[in-house]
Amino acid sequence: MNNLESDKVFAGSIPRLYEEYLVPLIFEPYAGGFAERLVSRKLNRVLEVAAGTGVVTRHLASLLPNDISIVATDLSRPMLDLASEVGTSRFVEWRQADAMQLPFEDESFDAVVCQFGVMFFPDKSKAFAEARRVLKAGGVLLFSVWDRIEENEFADTVTTALESIFPDDPLRFMTRTPHGYYDVATIQKDLQNGGFVTTPYIDTIAARSIAASARIPALAFTQGTPLRNEIEARNKSLLGRATEVAENAIARRFGHGKVDGKIQAHIVAAEI
Repeated sequence: MNNLESDKVFAGSIPRLYEEYLVPLIFEPYAGGFAERLVSRKLNRVLEVAAGTGVVTRHLASLLPNDISIVATDLSRPMLDLASEVGTSRFVEWRQADAMQLPFEDESFDAVVCQFGVMFFPDKSKAFAEARRVLKAGGVLLFSVWDRIEENEFADTVTTALESIFPDDPLRFMTRTPHGYYDVATIQKDLQNGGFVTTPYIDTIAARSIAASARIPALAFTQGTPLRNEIEARNKSLLGRATEVAENAIARRFGHGKVDGKIQAHIVAAEI
């Protein structure tokens, strides 16, 4: 399995660690405000792609009126199963689906949303074209992507710290994928290639990532993301050591008690 393939594998113990540690650390700080951007829109049916374990889905279910139907999809069955298990405040249709080949009819949704999933799509323009295809006239594609890794302090600290374990072949998952799609001009070009002809609205928003101890972000990144796959592909016995190295680096930079780091993302709205 090459890097691009392993970057998309959320299986084994990753989904539960992701939900327990990573969701409150970096996804929850954006999820509520992200979902609120749809509240003022006239909607009947909403599609979420790359829903993960459902953090945005839960906010959508709570914020949107009950007569607005929500379909939440993800490529990973284990992630989707956990999202369904955690549940929502009202009915949501859960479907396994590939964002680049959506199993829905043309013009069948008023909004397509995706929080921090676009970076994992092998062909962004193709995924945008699929979103464009299933949107009704006047619909919106709303998505978020992480800014460059240097603007996301825990991810940057962990990535740098792990170079001490693999100095000759550094781990680049975080830089390559989660933080590899931040260039605004590239995003605009990919949207245009996907059929979105109007200029998208792009907001760059900083937030805080807070945890009770350095151990939490260390576990979140080294064991609750596909970075774990990259570590174990090199040497399975080094996962524990990698987590410890990450924890020590975070503690040195942010302190040995409660830790607080900057996170930053682009929120993109493309209308048709």
